[in-house]
Amino acid sequence: MAEEGASKAPQRHPLKWGEDSFWDKDALHQEMDRVFDICHTCRRCLSLCNAFPTLFDLIDESETMEVDSLTREDHFQVVDRCYLCDMCFMAKCPYVPPHEWEVDFPHLMLRAKAIQYKDGEPSFRDKILTQTDTLGRVAARPVVAPLVNWANRQRPLRAAMEKSLGVHRERELPRYASRTFTSWKKGYQGPEVEPTAGEETTGKVAVFGTCYVNYQTPEIGRDLVAVLENNGIPVRFVEGEQCCGMPRLELGDFDSVMAAKEANLPRLEALVDDGWDILVPVPSCALMFRQEYGNVDPDDERARKVAERVFDPFEYLLKRHREGLLNTDFRQGLGKVAYHRPCHQHVQNIGQQTQRMLELIPDTEVAAFERCSGHDGTWGVKVEWFEKSMEIGKPLFRRVREAEADHYASDCPIAGTQIKQGLETEQPPTHPLTLVRMAYGLEEKA
Repeated sequence: MAEEGASKAPQRHPLKWGEDSFWDKDALHQEMDRVFDICHTCRRCLSLCNAFPTLFDLIDESETMEVDSLTREDHFQVVDRCYLCDMCFMAKCPYVPPHEWEVDFPHLMLRAKAIQYKDGEPSFRDKILTQTDTLGRVAARPVVAPLVNWANRQRPLRAAMEKSLGVHRERELPRYASRTFTSWKKGYQGPEVEPTAGEETTGKVAVFGTCYVNYQTPEIGRDLVAVLENNGIPVRFVEGEQCCGMPRLELGDFDSVMAAKEANLPRLEALVDDGWDILVPVPSCALMFRQEYGNVDPDDERARKVAERVFDPFEYLLKRHREGLLNTDFRQGLGKVAYHRPCHQHVQNIGQQTQRMLELIPDTEVAAFERCSGHDGTWGVKVEWFEKSMEIGKPLFRRVREAEADHYASDCPIAGTQIKQGLETEQPPTHPLTLVRMAYGLEEKA
């Protein structure tokens, strides 16, 4: 007979960071011992990331070969190697709630990171890397961006950056755009069309651009707008958007996440109340709005309301397709596409939406891969983890290389950059939204 809860869908409990017990270090380490013992006897997640092999090696090489030999320093070796992809919770672990053992490995790691953050000042590197809006406002300017991009390719300067900042000299860094998405959308004048609502969609879309699209890849935002226009969907933008807070969440900085929530939710709620659906083109940012704001502040009714109307772009387009409202007049095939599904899209539990959308395009073959790219936010940038991040990505790099595709793509632009570096190619990734824009035969928006 199956254990109670084993066959049910995972249920996420909110983070109880407002309770004193959350910050109790003895209680934390007792819970780590309990969960680590369960992981030790199961080992289903051995190949998932670097945290679990580290844990199992520490146990296997200990005096008793059991969890009771682990020290608190050992515990934090595991914590430092967890980059909160959530894949163990969503796709691997059979003991997540509602199972009686209630294992939530990522939330346990996040609790430990929060205690680490509270106990000491974040490093200068972490402060810099997680200030995405500040960095973008400085670097993504017409005169500054070319200089920053040039500097990031100079080996002597990268060696100095590694020594002073702890960013690995070999890490390929994303380029800054001379013209941001924010600058482009100020002059945007879309066609005046009446929205056509479906059963699940209102037929009018507000785009939350995200820091990465705004400062590094504005072409992704422009291509999303072109695809929506081609489907007769009115478009507007979330004005005054700020960083969703994901980089700060990865540090365990809940106060900054709450500040990001308070900056963004009123704007998003107002749009939802006015009948707009919200599309977010970067999976990590969509995940913040759909899950993490509610996990951090479960009593905020606004978070629940907004989460119900935030969509992944391809999830939204496939909903329109089921409603008979998607334009399927594709003008050109794409050949073979090697497509990578990123972790933070996977854990939204929306299915393989991008792959299915690409498969609607005639003369297009999709080879889909779900292995981790290894970059994982700021984790793979750091000097101590860069080589491990490339090692984690090797199975994905190999599969993409063996696919011999005309295009390779990922919904996550950072993962796309990681794949490019792993392939050691000059051919850049092509974002799935760009591929769909190309398939429609649309010119790139200037």
